[in-house]
Amino acid sequence: MAMSDEHKEALARGRREARALKEYLEAIGGRKPGRPVTVDSLNERIDDLKRRIAAEQNRLRVVDLHQQLIDAQVALTKTSSVVDLTALERAFVAHAASYSERKGISYAAWREAGVPASVLKDAGISR
Repeated sequence: MAMSDEHKEALARGRREARALKEYLEAIGGRKPGRPVTVDSLNERIDDLKRRIAAEQNRLRVVDLHQQLIDAQVALTKTSSVVDLTALERAFVAHAASYSERKGISYAAWREAGVPASVLKDAGISR
């Protein structure tokens, strides 16, 4: 049985929406509650850790600070190589409401997945 053009378009729209939502969710997957980690904040943390290492007298504390420095540098590398979150967020906002309505996904489910309330508001998804 042949598919109608409307059916084909609906399937294509569903794939586009799902792809946009998945890419955004994967990009924010490492997010934690609290302030977002930015390149600037990581650079400030790295500079602060270097100063603290130079001033620290306790050798065991120096080892701990070096590990924190290494962790911050790894996070900076990951943050620097992340895809443009703004574009992914725009795509999420454009498609989330219709996808949510079609799939029965609630505001609470998106929040549990890590989507910020402000993004859901922009997408037109309310509690």
